[in-house]
Amino acid sequence: MRRRTKSKGAAHEVLRKGSGQLSAGRAACRAGALALAFALAWTARTPDAHALELFGLCLFGDCRDAVEAPDLIDPKPYGVALTVEGADADMEAAVKAGSSLWGGRNAPAAGSAGLLSRARADYRRIQASLYDEARYGGTISIRADGREVADLPAGHDFADGTVFAISVRPGPVYTFGALAIDNLPPPSVDPGDRVDAPSTVGFQTGSFARAGAVRQAGQLAVKGWRQQGHAIARITEREVVANHPSRTLRVRLVIDPGPRANYGAVTVEGTDRMIPSFVARQTGLLPGAEYDPDDVERANERLRRLGVFNAATVRPAQTVGGDGTLPVAVTVEERKLRRIGAGATYSTLDGFGAEAFWLHRNLWGRAERLRIEAGISGLDGSLDAGNYDYRLGATLGLPGRFTPDTDVTLGVLAEREVLDTYTRTGAETSIGMVHYQSNRLTWSGDLFVDYAEFTDAMGTRRLGLVGGSAGVEYDARNDPLDATAGFLASATVTPFYEWEFGNPAVQLDGELRAYQALGERERTVLAGRLTAGSIVGPAPAFLPPDRLYFAGGGTSVRGFAYRSIGGADSTTTGGKSLIEASAEIRQAVTDTISIVGFVDAAMVGTDSLPAFDRAPRAGAGLGVRYKTGLGPLRLDAATPLNPRPGDGWFAIYAGIGQAF
Repeated sequence: MRRRTKSKGAAHEVLRKGSGQLSAGRAACRAGALALAFALAWTARTPDAHALELFGLCLFGDCRDAVEAPDLIDPKPYGVALTVEGADADMEAAVKAGSSLWGGRNAPAAGSAGLLSRARADYRRIQASLYDEARYGGTISIRADGREVADLPAGHDFADGTVFAISVRPGPVYTFGALAIDNLPPPSVDPGDRVDAPSTVGFQTGSFARAGAVRQAGQLAVKGWRQQGHAIARITEREVVANHPSRTLRVRLVIDPGPRANYGAVTVEGTDRMIPSFVARQTGLLPGAEYDPDDVERANERLRRLGVFNAATVRPAQTVGGDGTLPVAVTVEERKLRRIGAGATYSTLDGFGAEAFWLHRNLWGRAERLRIEAGISGLDGSLDAGNYDYRLGATLGLPGRFTPDTDVTLGVLAEREVLDTYTRTGAETSIGMVHYQSNRLTWSGDLFVDYAEFTDAMGTRRLGLVGGSAGVEYDARNDPLDATAGFLASATVTPFYEWEFGNPAVQLDGELRAYQALGERERTVLAGRLTAGSIVGPAPAFLPPDRLYFAGGGTSVRGFAYRSIGGADSTTTGGKSLIEASAEIRQAVTDTISIVGFVDAAMVGTDSLPAFDRAPRAGAGLGVRYKTGLGPLRLDAATPLNPRPGDGWFAIYAGIGQAF
């Protein structure tokens, strides 16, 4: 279904406090938040497990091992005493990170044999850590039971609680001397195939001789050849010589580019109900086209995007045929066809709610996805059906239409929404299309018909819309869930016609987000967001309220209630223009916990352009983030900087993911 302005931030606001009272917000978002809290309480493991599983996903700890790990036959607990002589904190941290004994010290080993194997492997692992820090003259001692571990016999029996004494002398820092890479790839004429020079990773004479720089330099050279069609380019010789008197490292790498390759036949294995020829087409790899590793990466992404596979792998062959072709093998494992889900919510303000859905992932063999869903909320015990929210809808997704990167979605929805600002009862249908031009650039568009009855501060009226939208998004963030660098820019234009009153209109929306990490360790991140929107058309009374602009809430202006900013201060009716900005400073405290300071502001105007005749509404506050595999868990506390009469003085918001 098409994206509607009202949905922004709805799922993230939890509670709002003012003078010790809970004030009204959006019923569904409050109920959903409490359901989240209940789900956390219901699925959380006991405190001793040190893990949390939510909706079948492990948020932190090792949920799988807590359930599936078999009991050790002969568990051997042990201790570690580790010293790094004359080293700074970073060097000591590198040694600890490389040591298997140190990393596993809080869990028993699998018997004496397993413990001895772990200890012996630490010589090599710690040495690799020293090499990565450009230390090549160091010594490593690992002792237990009064002897060097390397001298212990294979059948040595350790007592429970044996302490392993690890002593490391890192040795002096070495620098690179003479460096050579034979058969470097020529410069690429295609900007998309260009690869960084080895010097960019520190592989240059005079730099610290980190082993990682040698590895990365070789990888860049091989990647340069592969980007130019040489699929089986590889390193055939490595010559690394340390000169201890001069404390330098001489390195020579030899690259064999191999022949240039074109794609051969694409074969598919593992399909059950999927049509193999469709799977092959979805890779986008055309027989006869020149090999490019970026093509293979995009092929894997296309198959993942289908949502029908548990696993899907695209693997080019390791050898090029005599005719210069490179066969490609696609291996897939299909997911279960159908899924049924149901959930319940409860809010002390809005009562009970329930929702259910039925999903079919692959109707006709081309990953056609049908989802039917229904929900009801606002069951507060009053038995007044006029206060209930209803929802019944269906969507049909058709991936890979027209091109492997073009998806089509058809949808129909009937719903009643009871919001603080308006009540809507209506139905809509739409057909939309998304085209993934690249990993960063996405185009979208849809056509829709929408008819509904609205009741708000301006009265009750029926409005019918027919229109369409076109949008573009460029996402250059390094991590969509928790960005520390890059930006996202999007723009959408939505022309529509309201036929009850005969009014045409055009809605324009745009958003820009930017992120910048500071410092070498990038533990401080500056983040900013700017959103603007405008409706060119009739007065707000003749426009659907769900098309108008509002602000306030957990992903808008924190400190104000959800969608409480819009129109005149005395009455929240929505506006025809919006300017909204947010700024955050995110400071990592540990590897998983960050604190955030933020300020948000928004101006909602009754005309197509903001009049700037009054100050924007602003809020500020502090928050905490906890990193999980789903994205950071967010908890924010905010206060309005310029509250209106009746506004609360304090608000708390929770959700999954950053505010922006």
